[in-house]
Parts: sequence; structure tokens; C-alpha cells
Amino acid sequence: MRMREASRSGAANSVREKGRGGIPTQPVRPGNRPDATVRDACQGESTMPATDASATPVVRLTGGAAVLGGRTVLRGVDLRVAPGEVVALLGANGSGKSTLVRTLVGLVPLIGGRIELFGTPFTKFRDWSRIGYVPQRTTAAAGVPASVREVVASGRLTRRRMMFRLGRDDRTAVDEALAAVGMLKRAGDGINQLSGGQQQRVLIARALARRPDLLIMDEPMAGVDLASQEVLAETLHQQQEQGRAVLLVLHELGPLEPLIHRAVVLRDGCVCHDGPPPPATGQHALPGHDHVHPHADDHHARGLLS
Repeated sequence: MRMREASRSGAANSVREKGRGGIPTQPVRPGNRPDATVRDACQGESTMPATDASATPVVRLTGGAAVLGGRTVLRGVDLRVAPGEVVALLGANGSGKSTLVRTLVGLVPLIGGRIELFGTPFTKFRDWSRIGYVPQRTTAAAGVPASVREVVASGRLTRRRMMFRLGRDDRTAVDEALAAVGMLKRAGDGINQLSGGQQQRVLIARALARRPDLLIMDEPMAGVDLASQEVLAETLHQQQEQGRAVLLVLHELGPLEPLIHRAVVLRDGCVCHDGPPPPATGQHALPGHDHVHPHADDHHARGLLS
């Protein structure tokens, strides 16, 4: 408890205001607007702590709805992440957690609702270098031969387009990111030579190389060893101390629990809890949870990675 309170205080003291702006309107396809009755039924318990009204949220999703494979995956979801806040997305398999974060980075389109990033409408947002995205580990190697350093350096692409030579600042950012996850000594090794946990660290380093204001991680703890879990917890603590906002998709809190400010729990594409993290009840803390392995991601990047 003391650790959580201290981490909350450290993050709050380093919060940075990013600007002002109203909530934009995300285009909605005719006939696909979420039904009001469905959305009302999705409104769950909310005990979100009060935040500075003058601080523009880094993420604001209002009434988000999405469909995958003809199935409605998100149903009128509201989500807000404040500067410097660490938010965990929890829920059973198929509840919509990964789909939600993919809508935020342009991998899955909304059919209803609105997204605002740093006070800017999603359709007008261009400063993707402010967002670091860590996909599920199954996309780390992707069958392409590349060194650890090359994978991490790719995180700098949105700053210099697709063709660039690493400048001094780029090289420093890459080295700092590798050091942060304990992989600097493996920089010259091939990504395919690494264990699953080490590959996950490399993906985190790639996101950190952007020096982002918002870090989004999709199931970073899934299937990794204890050593990598501890590195992830320490890395997250460092980001929190630097005032970065963090949005995590998790199956269980584990060693990250003391660092989490707020938990948003999804059930059947709806928010059923928004507030303090629910108490764990063993390895699988939530009803309906049945595994901790990452899900395959067949989507290609649009927006963040473009």
C-alpha cells in the first residue's frame, strides 16, 4: 500500500499539461450507431478518482463501438487516461481489451464513438511519436531477420520517416531504451535468438526509444519469465517517475499491482468497473479468465505505425 501511494505521488508531481481542446466527433457509419439501451446497460461501477480539470487527458474515448468478424466487440465504451496516470485494462478473454487499445492506435476502426489523443481528434492527430505502442509478443520477430538494435531503432521511424540514418540523438535514445530493459549487451544479437521474455523487452525498448508521453502495452506480462516480469515492473516504475501516462492490457496485475492507479474492467465489450484495482483471488483474478497467453494479432498498422 505504501509503495502504491508513493508511486501515485511521484507520478502526480511530474504530470505535464499537454494543451486544451474539446471532445471531437469520430465519423459514425450510418446504421451502426450504438443503441442507447445497450450503452446504458454497459455503464458499470465507476469510482474514478478526481483529476485536475485543467489537464487535457492523453486519451479520451467516448461511446466507443467496434466490430470484428461480424461480431460486436466494443459496446459504448468510455475511457479516460490522465497525464502521468497508470491504467490497467482487465477482463476475461474476448472481453475487448486488446481491441480497445488497437482502436486507439489505428489498428481497428471504430463504427461509433469518438477518440481524442492529447486533446486532438483522432482523424487530425499526426504526432504519433508521442505514443509508444508495445504489441503482443507474437509479433516481435515476424520471421524477418533483424538485430535487437535494428528492431529498437525502428521505433524512431515516425520522427524521420521511413528512410533515415541514425543521428546522435537517435543512437542515444536507442541505447537508453535498451539499457532501461537490460538488453544493451544483446544489441547486436538477432531477435530470433532471444527468449520470449527477452523479445518482449525488445518490443518495450522500441516503444521507449520514441521517448513517448503515452505508453500503451498489450499483454506485456503474458508468457514471460519472472526475470522479465521484474524488469517490466522496474521499467514501468521509471516511466511513472518521469510523468508518462501508461495504459496496460493485463490478465492479472501480478508484480505491477503496486504501480497501478486505476483499473478498467471490461465484460462482453462493456465497462463493468472503473476505479481501484479489484482484489486478486489467486492466479486468475477475474471471472471467466482462463489463460495468460497472448492472442494472435493479424491487423496491420494504420496510424501509429504508418
